[in-house]
Amino acid sequence: MASFRVKGGTQLKGEITPQGAKNEALQILCAVLLTSEEVTIHKIPNIRDVNKLIELLSDMGVVVEKKGPESYSFKAKNIKLSYLETGEYLEKASGLRGSVMLLGPLLSRFGKGRISKPGGDKIGRRRMDTHFTGFQKLGARFHYDSKKGIYKIDGSKLTGAYMLLDEASVTGTANIIMAASMARGKTTIYNAACEPYIQQLCLMVNSMGGKIKGIGSNLLEIEGVESLKGTSHTLLPDMIEIGSFIGLAAMTQSEITIKNARVDKLGLIPETFQRLGIKLEIKGDDIFIPAQKHYEIETFIDGSILTVSDAIWPGFTPDLLSIVLVVATQAKGTVLVHQKMFESRLFFVDKLIDMGAQIILCDPHRATVIGLDRKYPLKGIRMTSPDIRAGVALLIAALSSDGTSIIDNVEQIDRGYQYIDQRLNNLGADIVRFD
Repeated sequence: MASFRVKGGTQLKGEITPQGAKNEALQILCAVLLTSEEVTIHKIPNIRDVNKLIELLSDMGVVVEKKGPESYSFKAKNIKLSYLETGEYLEKASGLRGSVMLLGPLLSRFGKGRISKPGGDKIGRRRMDTHFTGFQKLGARFHYDSKKGIYKIDGSKLTGAYMLLDEASVTGTANIIMAASMARGKTTIYNAACEPYIQQLCLMVNSMGGKIKGIGSNLLEIEGVESLKGTSHTLLPDMIEIGSFIGLAAMTQSEITIKNARVDKLGLIPETFQRLGIKLEIKGDDIFIPAQKHYEIETFIDGSILTVSDAIWPGFTPDLLSIVLVVATQAKGTVLVHQKMFESRLFFVDKLIDMGAQIILCDPHRATVIGLDRKYPLKGIRMTSPDIRAGVALLIAALSSDGTSIIDNVEQIDRGYQYIDQRLNNLGADIVRFD
């Protein structure tokens, strides 16, 4: 198990380029199974979850070739369907949340799929109903072995259908899109997720010869085709990294420029951080954050306390609420952070309280943060990263603190942020990785 030793209180300065989007990468990598032809993907981040999925695809028979530092080609011509029956496959798939999106393309192209209950962050219940209800409406039949935790699905007769999703699940929408892409007839998905990453998946499928309309809306129409061809695709920059870097700059009073941020795809992210009092300038496709000694949280128009809550796109992403919470600890003012989607994601605040933050955990979904306006800096402590986003929030807290912190279990951070210690050290941070 690896740890970070973090010396706090250092101002950073310089330029940083966000990695390719993790959440998009997991969808796009699964989509290579939709065709027997070569698919080339650029801007693939070198992070644990993505690397595990690439390894799993290779084990399934996909020919993987590294074309450059962030570019790979994939050719899924000879898939070993017998591998799906092995314990090795089930074990590897269970350790990766994104593996569930293998089911859509497997059903679409081969008519069957098998997977164990996926793992991932321990941030609360992340149910699978939307995926399987969508598959069932397309005509798939599935069996769940509750003792072994294995899902087995027969999708040999997928037929287009109308469906109203019970929730706008991003991975559920992605799975149904891929399953419907070669189903017989027309599929209509209402209440579909419409995140930029879903838009990217739809554009990729269309570039492969698919027929998807309504891209960017919550009403998708998919006309099934007989087969799909190869293509080339470039991932968007990771919006969660971009938000993390904005928060990092504010907490450490640093002057940072985020390069090639695809500002047009960030939705409410810049505006939400501005409401926390953080100054930022959009310069073309770059975001410049000047060094700020103080930043003050806005109130609502009637003077009441600001609430920052997560919502489905185009609302504010839940993956950045951990960053908002830690940034607010050194702001001037008070904010209520409302995490609606997951009931365990705020439990890391006990570490921030130990560092000296003024936070009231109201319940599993809500925390009130009373900003200290830097009058009482956070102090360095030893702590453990519980999940990807909380881990980076704790890293930001440690970099802004008075003294040295130790963060254990940084493999969780590595799952979502590539070379994070090296990249921040290039800006002037003092982070040492050790076992």
